[in-house]
Amino acid sequence: MNSVDPREAQAFRFVRRDYAAGEVRLVYAFDDGPELIECIGFPHAPDLPRERQAAFDAALDLLHWIAGVSYYKAGVPAQIRIESAELDAASVAFLDALYVHGLGEFGFHNKIDLRARIRFPAHSRHPGLRGDEGETSRESAGERGLALGLPRSTLVPIGGGKDSLVSVELLKHAGENATAVWIGSSGLIESCARRTGLPMLNIARSISPLLFDYNRAGAFNGHIPVTAINSAILVVAAILYGHDAIAFSNERSASSATLEYDGVPINHQWSKGWEFERSFADLVRTRVAADLHYYSLLRPLSELAVASRFARSNRYDDVFSSCNRNFRILGPKPSDRWCGQCPKCHFVFLALAPFMPKPRLLGIFGRNLLDDPAQVGGFDALIEYRDHKPFECVGEGRESRAAMAELASRAEWREDAIIERFAHEILPRLDAAELAIAPLLVVAGEQRIPPRLLALIGQD
Repeated sequence: MNSVDPREAQAFRFVRRDYAAGEVRLVYAFDDGPELIECIGFPHAPDLPRERQAAFDAALDLLHWIAGVSYYKAGVPAQIRIESAELDAASVAFLDALYVHGLGEFGFHNKIDLRARIRFPAHSRHPGLRGDEGETSRESAGERGLALGLPRSTLVPIGGGKDSLVSVELLKHAGENATAVWIGSSGLIESCARRTGLPMLNIARSISPLLFDYNRAGAFNGHIPVTAINSAILVVAAILYGHDAIAFSNERSASSATLEYDGVPINHQWSKGWEFERSFADLVRTRVAADLHYYSLLRPLSELAVASRFARSNRYDDVFSSCNRNFRILGPKPSDRWCGQCPKCHFVFLALAPFMPKPRLLGIFGRNLLDDPAQVGGFDALIEYRDHKPFECVGEGRESRAAMAELASRAEWREDAIIERFAHEILPRLDAAELAIAPLLVVAGEQRIPPRLLALIGQD
């Protein structure tokens, strides 16, 4: 273990980024300490067409800056040094927002005011420019936004849960050319990707082992905006392999803050929210490729609306899981895919319950989470009863309350321990007008879905 303590560092350095033979190497350091090197592998990488080189370089720079959030948080120094390229004003504004809000939960738990520390250095030249090649690169991939003539094809990130599988089925129904893509090694995600029947792409990611050494020695640690990092990786993949769209599966509920602290909304899902989607998509189209479309296919839907669509088919019942505790160790039985104790298990169970037969849901989870009195605290947090909603990727409190109220009206659910308690202790305190599920299933809100697909989202 190196003696460097990131918490005492004066500066965090973006040292360089390199690409060769299908592997990206992202290099960072605290002060003059040892290099932290992250490697990202793109399997069977094709030769890059010359006309895409400038865009590819810009995508690599964007990935370097975004992925640095994993390492910066170990020390959170007040000085940020970009040594690999220079940033323009738009990139600086984006990165400042990403690091402040994407690390919002991290700052909350570590009692760090990130607004006082995070300041990316601004320069007038376009990001990705190096030395005397600057003006040429600016002409080819500058603020004009160059259309590369990318093939019409969509990368669909698969996370193992219900949301991305809903997106897959929508794209298949529309006859879109799509590829299921995931980052890192997960047997569960691979099983889901195979079940889609789509072509597959598995991108490898190896975080610097030095970061884990720092963490064991007491460096700052906590939640990071993983979706932002994955988004940047997929922009590189889209340019490299030739795809003109990246369709994530983030719903409108993701834009809702978990809580507010010191006047700042803290959102566990910030990089899944609309603010990130809009700003990242703009940066990609103006700084990387004008015809690379980044969007979320489920943006105008609530979590309950997504659950209702997932419930229409049992195609993925035996392979999907949203349980974050069970992505590394999987057993042969469906119940092994769900720990049954975490906020994700609680919420997915509750969200699906109004839309599928009870025996089917119990078959998926292997147990009835709503008939277990020991789970009361977890469900109380979901409905924001005596607590804020969990720091997890779960729906809004009003969605959970509406789902609970709906189940309380049904004979097959009303006698289950948690529903019975809700009906007697909590339901009388709530405004009945705010508990209807139907208004939460309406397609609404800002989105950037291609017009040819938008009508598909609203089909019941």
